[in-house]
Amino acid sequence: MKKILFVMLLFFGGVYFALTQNFGDVQINKYDSIEAVHSDTAIQRGWIPKVLPLSAHEIVETHDIDTNTNFGTFKYEEKDEEDFLSQLSKSNDTYSSEKFLFKINKEKNEVQFRNKIN
Repeated sequence: MKKILFVMLLFFGGVYFALTQNFGDVQINKYDSIEAVHSDTAIQRGWIPKVLPLSAHEIVETHDIDTNTNFGTFKYEEKDEEDFLSQLSKSNDTYSSEKFLFKINKEKNEVQFRNKIN
């Protein structure tokens, strides 16, 4: 009888683990412009950095509620680059602002961002 209970516990524990690992709370949001980001209140919810340039477009943000991690990308117009960079701190090839880290490709005017992990 104990063996059957142990096997059942092991089975249901495995099923629970498999389901929680494969079906997490991951959400992907896509925005055409900074105005769409503001309409969705993604900045207020902490999913997108406050320092996005006004010309930010093709904004994609992915967040995992279970692990509290998020990352994303966006493009910007070159005219906003200097102002955008002035709002960031730089260490090696990584920029940061508040709770986000940024990797910037100046040639393509593309930015990758992710939240800082404590």
